[in-house]
Amino acid sequence: MLNNCLLCHDAQCTKACGVMDPAKLLRSIYFDNEYLVMNQIDNHLACVNCDGRCEKECPTKVNIKEILTSLDRNRTDQKELNYDVLKTDFCGIPLENPFLLSSSVVASNYDMCARAFDAGWGGVCFKTVCLMDIEEASPRFAAIKDEKRIIGFKNIEQLSDHTLIENISVFKELKKNYPTKFLLVSIMGRDEEEWAYLAKMMNDSGADALELNFSCPNMTEKNTGSDVGQIPELVEKYCRIVKENTTLPFIAKLTPNVTHIQDGADAAIRGGADGVAAINTIKSLIEVDINPTNGVLKASIGGYSGKAVKPIALRFIAEISQDELLKEKHISAMGGVETWRDALEFIALGADTIQVTTAVMQYGYRIIEDIKDGVVLYLMNHGIHSIKDITSFAVEGIVPTDKLDRSYIIYPKFIREKCVGCGRCHISCMDGGHQAIHMKDGRPMLDGTKCVGCHLCVLVCPNQAIISSEVKVPKKAHS
Repeated sequence: MLNNCLLCHDAQCTKACGVMDPAKLLRSIYFDNEYLVMNQIDNHLACVNCDGRCEKECPTKVNIKEILTSLDRNRTDQKELNYDVLKTDFCGIPLENPFLLSSSVVASNYDMCARAFDAGWGGVCFKTVCLMDIEEASPRFAAIKDEKRIIGFKNIEQLSDHTLIENISVFKELKKNYPTKFLLVSIMGRDEEEWAYLAKMMNDSGADALELNFSCPNMTEKNTGSDVGQIPELVEKYCRIVKENTTLPFIAKLTPNVTHIQDGADAAIRGGADGVAAINTIKSLIEVDINPTNGVLKASIGGYSGKAVKPIALRFIAEISQDELLKEKHISAMGGVETWRDALEFIALGADTIQVTTAVMQYGYRIIEDIKDGVVLYLMNHGIHSIKDITSFAVEGIVPTDKLDRSYIIYPKFIREKCVGCGRCHISCMDGGHQAIHMKDGRPMLDGTKCVGCHLCVLVCPNQAIISSEVKVPKKAHS
């Protein structure tokens, strides 16, 4: 719908308009907030009657006027957003909202954290502090992309390359200037002595709480990061050491590079942790050079994040939230969060706070506006007075595959006016499905006697001309 909108910084379309902020409205649409845009367009008549000067200044000539005025045809009643519904807590510490920057490059110095606080983030998890000499590779990022978005992101970034004393001075300055914002600090030691020392040093550092990094997959030091997180006994031991040496609440950040994440979660709670965070990045290898003339490829396994990992992260959060030892404990979730809908999915599965990195690296701190606005509007539209009231409300709906109702078929529905006759559904059904779609006069036709309702055609249609009928037809009637 947004054609080739670039989500510009200091956008020319807004400068040209002078009445509205079309760049902000387009960004809200991009981040799945169309309803909010319909709710906010106050000057729609000015938009309808203007000369389209915003489009003239747009570097890629997006159809801004057409997009905004077409949305306005479905305009809803204005609502004043009440951000109080986002108030929550982290282990008893008040938060203005549950949205945090996760421990990474996006929260690695004073300026970055301050700008994030100013943008509206409820808190930050500062990039992991340690006692190691950190040397980073260059370049250290790679990605799988579509035309505009990063789908999957790979990094081999490690920990903070500032000294412990430098970082503590940053923490104190942040708490001095932003006393109501939440400062979660990630720490990592190499042995018992370092974990104990770091825990003690954090007591008077300005940190509100700690996150123990048992999950970074990129460490050059052995027996650190995910090497520890894969061994529950070590997770429990280091949590006990931290518990003995800190007055602050703390959570353990778990690695997804395991078969059963509950083992690490249980170990952390037994060791005294007040909760867990999940997931960190998934070990990966991308961009393999297959050109034989280039000699031996120097590639490295690193962490994979971004939109592509969200289903995996959701699975882990669902498993953690059903763990008996985690009842009444804090769960901080991350993994592929870009929009308010993404955040709500994790909260509905049991997360108390949400952490974000990759989306911020791609779009900036400004995405917090759309995350907050979308969640607030959702809560208000459903008569929910606190974000805490939706935590875990979707957990009971998760069922094992052997418990799924397999007695019916839901057929696809073709929207003929949107179909352009490309035949993509036919190709996919013939070569990857049940040969239930054939072409007639340049248009796809469904053979109901062969269709099993797998919905492959719905997924591959590039024009959204096939949707689910949402009608359950008993298999007896089908046969």
